[in-house]
Amino acid sequence: MVQDIFPHHFENTFMHRPPQPEDFVLAYDGDRLLMAHDGGITLPTVAQISGPLQYLFTLDDRGYYLLEAPAPSAPAGFAYEGSREYRSWEPAETRYACAVAESLHRWYRGNRFCGCCGTPMEKSKTERAMVCPACGNTVYPKICPAVIVGVCDGDRLLLTKYNGRVTKQYALVAGFAEIGETIEETVRREVFEEVGLKLGQLRFYKSQPWVFTDTLLMGFYAQLHGDDAIRLQEEELSLGQWFHRSELPDDHSGISLTGEMIETFRRGQDPFSLARHGQQHPLEV
Repeated sequence: MVQDIFPHHFENTFMHRPPQPEDFVLAYDGDRLLMAHDGGITLPTVAQISGPLQYLFTLDDRGYYLLEAPAPSAPAGFAYEGSREYRSWEPAETRYACAVAESLHRWYRGNRFCGCCGTPMEKSKTERAMVCPACGNTVYPKICPAVIVGVCDGDRLLLTKYNGRVTKQYALVAGFAEIGETIEETVRREVFEEVGLKLGQLRFYKSQPWVFTDTLLMGFYAQLHGDDAIRLQEEELSLGQWFHRSELPDDHSGISLTGEMIETFRRGQDPFSLARHGQQHPLEV
């Protein structure tokens, strides 16, 4: 998945860290990031880009800083690229750093003024937060909880395709949690709303920070309960179809929780398949 960058070490603890010439600069033009791509992602360094910098995090002890100034002209060999392009580029650790930086960039850009009284916000000196000096309103980086659901019926898995979106790859049922509901209730509601199916047992699988959209994804496998007829919410989905594990398509994201869950089911390593054979899922050992 996109955050699987071992043995590289990502550290996002808030700190005051003076930039060094060899540290990296994240410079944005809108949501497009300045980088070079010639067999791999290369970011400009502090030595190459001047201007006010905000510390974001470190990766393998090298600092990453957000440029808080208008987008500079791209130096020779560099260009501004969107995340839909670079999310498939290597190296994986730099790709992940770019995605996390973009999430923080959106947050800083979207919280320049207090949402309560309109006063310009100030950065907290003790934590990653924006604080209103007039009314004390404090805003932290946005994280949206959402679910990914692998609906199972024996050896069959339900796959979907979104309607009206750029991506045409297969996916699992997904959706955001609503105010006042548990994440388990989100699973059942989203599945019923999108494909009209009722669920029995739920088994949590794994979570993933999908920083491209400020989302924390929680993956569940769920057993079908009752009728298997799909009643598609056509405003949201263009397709919903059952696939036997031996016939699952491989047209899905290779860096997402969705993709990992599809492949886990294909191999018969999902919690329900393992339970039928008297085995325990590795995450439960």
